[in-house]
Amino acid sequence: MHPMLTIAVRAARITTGSGTRVRAARKAGNVIAKNYETPDAVEASQKGSNDFVTNVDKAAEAVIIDTIRKSYPQHTIITEESGEHVGTDQDVQWVIDPLDGTTNFIKRLPHFAVSIAVRIKGRTEVAVVYDPMRNELFTATRGQGAQLNGYRLRGSTARDLDGTILATGFPFKAKQYATTYINIIGKLFTECADFRRTGSAALDLAYVAAGRVDGFFEIGLRPWDFAAG
Repeated sequence: MHPMLTIAVRAARITTGSGTRVRAARKAGNVIAKNYETPDAVEASQKGSNDFVTNVDKAAEAVIIDTIRKSYPQHTIITEESGEHVGTDQDVQWVIDPLDGTTNFIKRLPHFAVSIAVRIKGRTEVAVVYDPMRNELFTATRGQGAQLNGYRLRGSTARDLDGTILATGFPFKAKQYATTYINIIGKLFTECADFRRTGSAALDLAYVAAGRVDGFFEIGLRPWDFAAG
């Protein structure tokens, strides 16, 4: 396993009671899962139009940053909640969304994920998307394909839109794109079989890799929304 992928997994995972099975994604996942079971402890605030942040987002992010810093103190870290943490080595960037699907989490809809990607000189080299509720760990390393809990993934073999299931997300943070988005949806809907809208772009993209959906599109995404996809 790529050494930076090992750290990303550890940071995403340590937070669901599963210990330090592999490190940054699992740590954050434990924090999220623990707080999902105690909704009264969750504090949510609005940071923009239809855009929310919770104390859980911030706690998970802090765990991820701490895990990365212990192994790679020189690397730059870009996060959704606290912005850019510039390191002495700016060629290596960790792009983090500690809780992709915050609205789902607030509404207690169990579909959200930790997303961590590592870019080297602008090119994504390793990625982790961790779903702490299903204990599904999606990982990928450039040139080595993608895996789910250690098993190789195969994406859709569809050659056109006929019969396909597409995932999408509404531009709820940028409603100026509503007309454009509806026009795209209308054109695609006449060609594909159906759509799915789950509320987590990171998981939607992981599901494309797993062949659970055939494709994904959304307008107005930020780098941390899709970096690990």
